Amino acid sequence: MRKLALHWQIIIALVLATVTGLIFSPDSAIFGIRFYAVFDFIGTLFLNALKMIIVPLVVASLITGIAGIGGGKGLGRLGAKSLLFYMTSSLLAILTGLFLVNLFNPGIIDGQAAKNVLGLSADAVATVESKVGGKDTSDIAGVFLSMVPTNVVAAAANGQMLGLIFFSIVFGYFMTRISEPYAESQFNFWQGLFEVMMKITEWVMRFAPIGVYALVAKVVMNTGLGAFKPLAVFFITVLFALLIHFLIILPMLMKLLTGLNPVRHFKAMAPALLTAFSTSSSAATLPLTMECVEKNAGVSNRTSSFVLPLGATVNMDGTALYECVAALFIAQAYGLELSLTTQFTVVVVALLTSIGVAAIPSASLVAISIILATIGLPAEGIGLILAVDRVLDMCRTAVNIFSDSCGAVIIAHSEGEEGLLTGEKQA
Repeated sequence: MRKLALHWQIIIALVLATVTGLIFSPDSAIFGIRFYAVFDFIGTLFLNALKMIIVPLVVASLITGIAGIGGGKGLGRLGAKSLLFYMTSSLLAILTGLFLVNLFNPGIIDGQAAKNVLGLSADAVATVESKVGGKDTSDIAGVFLSMVPTNVVAAAANGQMLGLIFFSIVFGYFMTRISEPYAESQFNFWQGLFEVMMKITEWVMRFAPIGVYALVAKVVMNTGLGAFKPLAVFFITVLFALLIHFLIILPMLMKLLTGLNPVRHFKAMAPALLTAFSTSSSAATLPLTMECVEKNAGVSNRTSSFVLPLGATVNMDGTALYECVAALFIAQAYGLELSLTTQFTVVVVALLTSIGVAAIPSASLVAISIILATIGLPAEGIGLILAVDRVLDMCRTAVNIFSDSCGAVIIAHSEGEEGLLTGEKQA
């Protein structure tokens, strides 16, 4: 019998959890064991598993990603153009999400924080200031000071992810500046660790349906169906932001920088976009993305073979946007009025972690955990978005792929390539 796809498993778990939560109350028990306590235990176990993989996954992925860029031809003209476009497009995506989440306030329902509606219990207010540059959260200098940890091990243990991210980027860069035998050994070690953490991440995500079932059933037991109202607003906010970036910002960048017709590019990338939407994996879609960019968009193999694999590793516009909106939604749900400095921190961390997000389904949940830890929010907030994460994962993966392809066309145009978006393949 063919195994159900993960998104179908999660949808079924969501439906079963809703029914379970409506049938039973928080006091329902069998043989003296409360169902609520069981769901709380299972949900916490799943969240602990997510938190367990954060530090090694992020460190390994950032070090290998930066080392891959910094080695060989990575810092040449093509690499510089690619990185400039990717950082620009990701920043625009994050700012779009930041604007809309502050406009719609999905974590605020009828003028009140959705904390009680969503069944949240952790008191996050006291910990936020300690995570963002000391007690004065209005001091932007504190954010930059927190980027340089005095003790990397302590930073990892205390969840000071901004400093750990900075250290990983610096380590990955200078790893390519040592003599070849040592550099190769270092790269093989970190690449091996990254591959192991990818496998562990995939293994943990296999239990996502169980985690969704436990977390959602627990919330519905407490609050009934009222919990779905803020989630629906959150879902619409993310979807609207992704559509703006997908249909307006990226085509506008292409039109301004190349003068080419974005509609032709949509048609050229249609097969890859549909595949990205259905698989939720930038890595799995990469071969088809390259084929569409070369055969349909007319980009040369020289450009696509460098820009697209690099993009699949470090360019995650949809993911970065989603991380930003999710973190601020959870903060709003707790009733926290995040200062400009804290929101700036979210933007910086979302931009940096988007480099290290594994190109596999739902890996952005790990990145969201990093942002929550950075601004002092408990990981239980992730339980809120698990119910709608899978569908949004499909949408943001399509945005990631489209951004990569736009970058390839823009960079090919800047390199003087002709016949772009005319159906004429470049050599």
